[in-house]
Amino acid sequence: MGGCKFEKISTLLGRRLGLTASSGGRRQGQRILFTMDPTTTAYGTWSGGRFMHFGETLSEERFIGCIETAYEAGVRTFVTSDVYGNGKADELLGKALQGIERGSYSLVGMIGHDFYEGQRQGSKGYPRFTDPELRGPEGYADFIQMATCKELERCGTDHFDLLMLHNPDELGYTSEPLWQALEGVREAGLTRKLGIAPGPANGFSLDLVYCLEKFGSSLDWAMLILNPLEPWPVGLTLPLCEKHGVKVMTRVVDYGGVFHDDLAGPEHVFKPGDHRTYRPEGWVQHGMEKANRMRPLAEKHGLSMIHFASIWNLSHPAVESVVPTFIQEAGEGARLIEDKIREFAAMPELRFTAEEVEFARSIGDNTGCMTLKGASKRHATSERPDEWPMREDLLELAGRHGLGSDW
Repeated sequence: MGGCKFEKISTLLGRRLGLTASSGGRRQGQRILFTMDPTTTAYGTWSGGRFMHFGETLSEERFIGCIETAYEAGVRTFVTSDVYGNGKADELLGKALQGIERGSYSLVGMIGHDFYEGQRQGSKGYPRFTDPELRGPEGYADFIQMATCKELERCGTDHFDLLMLHNPDELGYTSEPLWQALEGVREAGLTRKLGIAPGPANGFSLDLVYCLEKFGSSLDWAMLILNPLEPWPVGLTLPLCEKHGVKVMTRVVDYGGVFHDDLAGPEHVFKPGDHRTYRPEGWVQHGMEKANRMRPLAEKHGLSMIHFASIWNLSHPAVESVVPTFIQEAGEGARLIEDKIREFAAMPELRFTAEEVEFARSIGDNTGCMTLKGASKRHATSERPDEWPMREDLLELAGRHGLGSDW
């Protein structure tokens, strides 16, 4: 499946040895990497409605412009997945970052779906590369190298600062050959750090803890769903991430736009096909009511609601980065997405006290409000790639960590 063509870029990097250690310069094999850890504020290419249907669909020019706006405003971490638009999101990100000093931002790539050989399965999307109909464990290393190299080429660079396994199935949490293959791309210098990004929906808690215990030495980061209106179930696993030295990047901090504070109340009209129309009826009203009960804490510290939600996340153990979904809402008079990006980028360094964290958590407590994905007692067989039967070793793990048995 070939290798990466990075000789020219590596030669150029080698001429820039004057960069200081604080910029992350590091020799790996025969290559020099200049890297940056993911930063407090991050921007994901699922924003802007082109590849995930939230709000208006931005033109390519404006989509690129939003990434440029984020960088100009101070955001220094950019997250993309190869499956978004079958590589198109990577290409647009590469265009937006072209000409910018590579050592001045952190680039996070994600692989996991096989849109190269796999066939799209309707609403299920493309299969995971671990689908046994596509390949066995002996083929994982070749696929991971190929997918990583192709994503790097689309992004216009020769290395990621962090590469994450995106939306893994059960094998993604349990397979030794898979994690050995991921370590292989690290050893090859294609990424400095590795992580896991469960999804696309919420859940996978016991699977994540199992993965932490089994492959913790390989894991540097996890990208998880967390915000003041969805403290469960991720809140259960954050102390274990901290214990294993795994840093957490949190997504959906905006809770479908509620914390951007520009939804037009319970009667807000969503564009046809908007992913948020699949949420339970009344979610906007309930979310806004609870957010308004939290608002006094935001006002006490002079915070916008997106800063409030982000700082609430960042006040938890292990959480070191937040990446909202930026949405251009439909309709005349809607707030500009560019203004939301600039607002978010000006993140205060404040952190909440334990009492303030608990104040918001108690209002937003969503324990048991949804059917979680991943291992569950509900399933006797695995009929979908994001759901599978509960295992006894996971229940034992849950008991050992006080995570309960109602899974």
